[in-house]
Amino acid sequence: MTTEPGKELRLRHEVKHQINRQEDLVLRSRLSRLFPRDSHAGPDGSYRVTSLYFDTPQDRALRQKADGVDHREKFRLRYYGSDLSFIRLEKKYKLNGLCGKRSTGLTVRQVQMLLSGNISFLADSADPLLSELYSKLQGQRLMPKTVVCYDREAFTYKPGNVRITLDRRVRTGLSRTDFLNTELLCPEVLSDYTVLEVKYDAFLPDIVRMAVQVPHRQGQSCSKYALCRRLD
Repeated sequence: MTTEPGKELRLRHEVKHQINRQEDLVLRSRLSRLFPRDSHAGPDGSYRVTSLYFDTPQDRALRQKADGVDHREKFRLRYYGSDLSFIRLEKKYKLNGLCGKRSTGLTVRQVQMLLSGNISFLADSADPLLSELYSKLQGQRLMPKTVVCYDREAFTYKPGNVRITLDRRVRTGLSRTDFLNTELLCPEVLSDYTVLEVKYDAFLPDIVRMAVQVPHRQGQSCSKYALCRRLD
């Protein structure tokens, strides 16, 4: 796993649950009374997330996720709502059960170049993350795979640096060429369920632990990328 020279990995706990609609309604009501929503949320309290995930021709990231490999990483492009002025390249990594992320900005033009196979600007960049992506596009034959889209409602709690998210209507655009189409109509892959994620630093405050409890539910692996790849 490649890391940026001179910088330590920032690792966080990340717990996921797949919950049904009724559980979602109960949690949403409870969380909205206890915690502030993400400041970027729209009038209904949520916002759309659109991502484009990269993988190798052998689907290394997908297979490592399915096999439970503990030291793994994946790259994705991401923007929010219909705002293409804020596109991020993100590298997510998992190490010893903890998760982390590094990110940097890209312009629409750079994304268009990347998707068309013109990646020379990555090699010329002084940004370590862009340079790493270039190296893995070349060395591992990493390539854009599929678009993942969903509606997110997020809550925060400063003690423990906690972030609680409810991701609904997980859907896929299937093709990488759809990524910049903000009007894209995507088929749903998880219409009857919501993905609950709880992320925190060193400790999870009791108030959060109690608030996110769902009877008879256990933390489980639930990759939105893996769900969307089922339609390939």
